[in-house]
Amino acid sequence: MIQKTIYNQTHREAGAKMVDFGGWDMPIHYGSQIEEHHAVRSDAGMFDVSHMTVIDVHGAGARTYLRRLIANSIEKLKVPGKALYSCMLNEAGGVIDDLIVYYLDDALCRVVVNASTRDKDLAWMTAQAAGFDIVLKERADLAMVAVQGPNARAKVLSLLSSEGAAAAAALGKFVACDADGLFIARTGYTGEDGFEIMVPEDRAIAFWQSLAAAGVRACGLGARDTLRLEAGMSLYGQDMDETVSPYEAGLAWTVTLDDGRDFIGRPVLEKQLAEGSARQMIGLVMDEKGVLRHGQAVFSAAGGGEILSGTFSPTLSKGIALARVPAGEVGAVEVDIRGRRHPLRVVKYPFVRDGKPQAGV
Repeated sequence: MIQKTIYNQTHREAGAKMVDFGGWDMPIHYGSQIEEHHAVRSDAGMFDVSHMTVIDVHGAGARTYLRRLIANSIEKLKVPGKALYSCMLNEAGGVIDDLIVYYLDDALCRVVVNASTRDKDLAWMTAQAAGFDIVLKERADLAMVAVQGPNARAKVLSLLSSEGAAAAAALGKFVACDADGLFIARTGYTGEDGFEIMVPEDRAIAFWQSLAAAGVRACGLGARDTLRLEAGMSLYGQDMDETVSPYEAGLAWTVTLDDGRDFIGRPVLEKQLAEGSARQMIGLVMDEKGVLRHGQAVFSAAGGGEILSGTFSPTLSKGIALARVPAGEVGAVEVDIRGRRHPLRVVKYPFVRDGKPQAGV
């Protein structure tokens, strides 16, 4: 049975085109995906991300449990509210999910995982909890709204009390706080500044309406996808999965091989680091007309691969993609589109940072 967020009726009343997204009835756009994309790059847009799963890890063993569970190091989190992006791996070093951990205190951390992986993530986290002094509690009582764009923070701050606004304004990137009964994090999935805000469900509709009144444009998941790809951010299930390690997914920066920490999947990652990964992720740009899509075959000097995430970039007005190919010098790259090969350029990603095209793109 398809699931609905607290905002479902609000989206429908606003004329959103709704689609099945991982078992959730979600807005893909409200009329123009391109306009919504540009609104986030130039001003402020808001996304319903209440389908994401929030899990609180309670107990004296919370930090010890997370030391074992994730590939990044929980020891980096020393200040309440600090956040950490990481992968949660299986024993083979494959990515079960990518997630964010918020450190609240030594006996409470908040984990946010993807919507489509909720059931398997909860099952895995529960299975790994054996022997640790913790309790996992899913927070289905919280809605979540991402407000993103160069003017996003200012528009959110205008809706808070003076004390709440002061606390939220002081947040550094990847830090969260409680303000006016909201959990406000300076995080996002668009490459723009902004907040991701957890709201008690009984206040959720009014909060969305107040954002709209402040001039924040409602945006669908279509724009969220083009924005995140321009920003070079991975999408679970397309760019990585349980058969792919962080090293093969361009996520080496999320792995910390700190001394004495035996996290799940570490032996495989150490072997890959020593011997080299068999595959690599690369950024691609198509200068001629054409659209790059998931699953298209690519050809390189290193061998054949495929497009993982591909789209038309509204900011660059050309096709962009992330692809996985064998390790080694890639040389010239081509893509097969309907039986014809087209040249692509290999570039460093992100393709767009803070609303501006990156050098060489």
